Amino acid sequence: MAMDLLKQLAGSRLPVTLFNPVEIDQVRLLRAAGLVIALTPAASDPLALAGTAGGAQVLAITGKGREELARFCYPGDQPPATRGRLSWWKARAVRRGDSNRRA
Repeated sequence: MAMDLLKQLAGSRLPVTLFNPVEIDQVRLLRAAGLVIALTPAASDPLALAGTAGGAQVLAITGKGREELARFCYPGDQPPATRGRLSWWKARAVRRGDSNRRA
């Protein structure tokens, strides 16, 4: 699945070059969805969109890709823990004692 590859890429040091044809197709899907910035090989037979191809190189995961990773979980997985941090203006209001006032 392409999301599995995206998770794997997120934990890897980029750029990464992939040579497996299945992974190259998944990189193409991720690139088409705007989740990664990648260089993918052109098919050697453009009419059939098939043939031997070189490796696909993933250069970066886009902001959209990071957002998808944050939202994506398998059934049975625990949802990602939310950070307990306040925004800077809420923290300042709490420190000043006027947390009831809304900005």
